[in-house]
Formats: sequence, C-alpha cells, structure tokens
Amino acid sequence: MSIDSLDRDYNPRVAVPDISGLFARWQQSGARVRAELRCRLDLSYGPSATQTLDFFPADDPNSPLLIFVHGGYWRALDKKDFSWVAPAYVAAGYSVAVLNYGLLPAIPLSEIVAQVRRACVWVYVNAADLQIDATRIVCSGHSAGGHLTAMMLATRWADEATGLPQRLLSGAVSVSGVFDLEPLARAPFLRDDLRLNDVLVNQLSPVYLELHNDVPLVRAVGALETAAFHRQSELIAEHWPLACGAALIDLPECNHYTACEALAAPESALFRAVSELLAAG
Repeated sequence: MSIDSLDRDYNPRVAVPDISGLFARWQQSGARVRAELRCRLDLSYGPSATQTLDFFPADDPNSPLLIFVHGGYWRALDKKDFSWVAPAYVAAGYSVAVLNYGLLPAIPLSEIVAQVRRACVWVYVNAADLQIDATRIVCSGHSAGGHLTAMMLATRWADEATGLPQRLLSGAVSVSGVFDLEPLARAPFLRDDLRLNDVLVNQLSPVYLELHNDVPLVRAVGALETAAFHRQSELIAEHWPLACGAALIDLPECNHYTACEALAAPESALFRAVSELLAAG
C-alpha cells in the first residue's frame, strides 16, 4: 500500500462530508441524555484527570454492563460526545459505562491501552457498588476504541492485579476497528502523533498478539467504509478464529461514523448481536 493511499484508506474525514455537523449533533445528543437519564458522571478509575467514566445504570440490580470506548484515532473526542450510546441499552435492562482516556500525543498509545485496562478492572472490582453482574461485562469500542477493545482480549488479567479472574470480560464488540497498526504507523495524517516503530507496532497490534480471553468478539463495519476497514476486521478473524466465530456484520448504508450510531439503534443487527452477547454472559 502506497503512502499516498493511506490517508484515503484510513482517514474517514476525507470521505465523509460535514464531520463538524455530525460531531455537534453527537455533543447535543449526549448532553440531552445526561440531563434526562439517571447517571453517575466523572467516576474516577485512575490517578489522572482523564481517567474517568460516566455510568448509566439499568433499573434492575445485577444487570450486565456494556463498556463503551470512543474512537477519534486515540487523539480526539470525549466520553460526553457518546452518552447517546446508553439509552437503548438501559431501556433493555443493561447498564452502560462510557470511558474517557488520555489522548495522543500527550501520552503514548501504550499508556492509553493501560488506562482502558485499568477502567475494566475498576468496574469489575466495583461491581457491587455499581450493582452490575461482574460475570457479564462486555467491552465495546468504535474505530480506535475497537482497537483498544481488542487489546483487552489480549490481556492477561491475572497479571494486572491480585484476585482477578483469567477471563474478566464476557465478550467484546468492535465497530470499524483497527487491529494491525502497521499501515497507520506510516499514514501521513496520523504517524507523527502515533509515533510507532516496528517493535511498538508488534506490541500494540492485536493481530500479532495471543488471545487471552476465550470470549466472543462481535465485529461490524459500515458498508460504505473503505476496503481497508473491512480488511482489518477480516485480519483479526483470521488471527483469532475462535473469538470471531460469528460473521462480520456489514451495516447497510453506514459510513465510518454512522456505523457507530448503529451500535445504539435498537432496530440494527448490531444492537441485537450486542444485546445477545450481554444477556448470555
């Protein structure tokens, strides 16, 4: 793949018009949800100010939990832009935690991965206080958040803290995820912030890592996305066939951004697949 084609293949802002309008709509929807839905905001899961999450509880105690990790190529966006993910799941009886994490280039990608791991551990350890079922925690993410979600499946949880189970998550969901960082490490629009050499690419790409959580990974990609994003989801299925037993969900008429919206749309095949994963545990 040529350097010139990497921006076209991996930078969705090139292909999708009116990104600023879409982001504004997400922010407005998020603010409305936080005003209307019961929530606990800015819960701290780590030592820095960026390590916080917003928690939207289901009505019934001991509910499954959906963690959502936002995208933005690890360098943009905020959890408050994605509060709208929660309402449909809460209505279906599932609690939701929407994460923040530190952003590039202020912190390296390896630390971002560590922060998301810390958040997963925090919700597990605090399951009783949150009134969630610690055996039914599903991590989901969009775009860069899909990468971070897959990195959770490559985590040896027992090495993270004393008393953690080998399988901390009951499932994972990646929407338009990226799993091989080699092309992104060379992409002109991102490489200077990402700052990955060959060693780091191997350490931080799920396609080069062992699966340490024997749980399903639901994958979805927008039908209108580039072939590169479809190929990324094919690569992780080839590398982790046991986790990726279900077929890739091709979201009709969705681009890179509206694919994320399908995650929260009760009529979508993706929402149904995630709900089944949460219920199964």
